[in-house]
Amino acid sequence: MMDIQKIETLPALDDLLAKSKETPVWVFKHSLTCPISGAAWSEFRQFAANASRQAGAIYALIEIQRARPVSTALAERTGVPHESPQAILLRNAQVAWHASHYEINLTALERA
Repeated sequence: MMDIQKIETLPALDDLLAKSKETPVWVFKHSLTCPISGAAWSEFRQFAANASRQAGAIYALIEIQRARPVSTALAERTGVPHESPQAILLRNAQVAWHASHYEINLTALERA
């Protein structure tokens, strides 16, 4: 099982963006109260668990209700408007791919 880091502070977000200059970073923005988000979170976890083929990639979780300032900062720093659920792939501190809601599924994640 691949570790998924919970990002709860702005310094942790800054660290994540810096790490994306060296390795792919996947971020999942999760609403704890939304059933669509629950389904997408399940797909993301399955993707991360099977992601040994992406050696060195980092997987992160932002729980919207518990880390709203972090979620807002990610939107501001990447230029990707906030949605939840939302999956974002960062490479070189830039957004390489993103999707939201029903577009977040195992097939789409693997293609990205």
